[in-house]
Amino acid sequence: MLKDIISQYRGGFSLHTELRAQQNTSRRVAVLAGEIVANSRTDVGGVSARVYKNGVYGFASGADYTDENVRNVLEAAERNAVFMDSRVGKGEKAFPSVERGEYRMKLDVNDVEQRHYVEFVRALDARIAERYPGLVSRRVVASSDSMEKLLVVADGFDSYSLMPRSYIYVTLTVPDKLGGTVELYEVMGGRGWFTDIFKDPAALDEKVDALYTRLMQKADGVYADAGVKDVVMHPNLAGMLAHEAVGHTVEADLVLGGSVAGPMLGRQVASELVTMVDFANTLHDGSPAPLPVYVDDEGTPASDEVLIKDGILTGYMNNRESAERFGMTPHGNARAYLFSDEPLIRMRNTGIIPGKSKLEDMIAAIDDGYYLVETGNGQADTTGEFMFGINLGYEIKHGKIGRAIRDTTISGVAFDMLKTVDMLSDDNVWLSSGFCGKKQPMPVGMGGPAIKCRVNIGGR
Repeated sequence: MLKDIISQYRGGFSLHTELRAQQNTSRRVAVLAGEIVANSRTDVGGVSARVYKNGVYGFASGADYTDENVRNVLEAAERNAVFMDSRVGKGEKAFPSVERGEYRMKLDVNDVEQRHYVEFVRALDARIAERYPGLVSRRVVASSDSMEKLLVVADGFDSYSLMPRSYIYVTLTVPDKLGGTVELYEVMGGRGWFTDIFKDPAALDEKVDALYTRLMQKADGVYADAGVKDVVMHPNLAGMLAHEAVGHTVEADLVLGGSVAGPMLGRQVASELVTMVDFANTLHDGSPAPLPVYVDDEGTPASDEVLIKDGILTGYMNNRESAERFGMTPHGNARAYLFSDEPLIRMRNTGIIPGKSKLEDMIAAIDDGYYLVETGNGQADTTGEFMFGINLGYEIKHGKIGRAIRDTTISGVAFDMLKTVDMLSDDNVWLSSGFCGKKQPMPVGMGGPAIKCRVNIGGR
């Protein structure tokens, strides 16, 4: 656990200052067909300071977490701020004050030896090899990471946070009916230390069995018919859509850069069924967010940001600077990945609020369309245009699930597609295994219900 040697420096801050100590860890073991192909363990840590003066920032960082280096970093950050102010001369006023306080997460570090990952992955791989002898290939990966931060600020909340994540990835490949191969993967895990989440490889059998069943359906699958189709998107896709296709367009720095959401504030951008929120630490139903944020890296206490309310675009995600510019309230979206990174406006747990429909009724409402279940990748730009790969889906014929379909894509413009939403399921799924890649990686949560809408789907 990080020792607090930075709180003592708060009294010496002459300008608005954020002083942060941080330790990031990453553990990974991968086995391909019984052979270890990756075995890594990294630790990155240090201290950084950011100083604000008249509309500009000075930033400095150092990898040594010592009193001497803390002093050096603080002095360098202040020099940089003074220098930038002398050259830029914005002359802007200080940010409005935010609530002063302190938040300390109560969680102990539980960093297990690397051999534990190796033994677990080998055991799971052996079970898969025994249970499914017809596989062309199998890959099992154990992965965990954590972000530990200690923050002291001149104005706002001091904080201590520790956020561990642990996952198992299983990828299976089988022959298909066309003489090639098909593959699918499953991600298991979530927030927490590896040994707290994964205790016995046999406990994963049910999920691996379900993965294999879906894979065999895909191996016998058909190509989708290209065109604009009625579809039901599984909640897995709803989360990706909320994050990639909508979330980035309403990050205030990208709005300032010309995103499509800029002129749409207060206007209808989706069906009135759609409400989308970037949750801080608690979801709409009172359950914990998959990756909670309590205080951001500017010392702003984190709270929910409602982005779309009943189809109307109502807000942006901000840091303190952009919130002042837009006349909005910052809700704690300034986040940094490494100690050497400056905070950027980032999503936390972004999702669509569930509706009132049952999944079976949504499927029954489609005469000829598709049920899209798994996506392996996605991309979007600030125009709202998106393209997602579909790894698994099924035909819907006369209101019933039909044959599996082969890999395809969906594409469109997010706000146009969201206006076609006419049913949302009453359940939801949250995912947290990925990283958002906006300039620096960042663990994020994404989720939502099943969505019935119209979207352009690729064919053969």
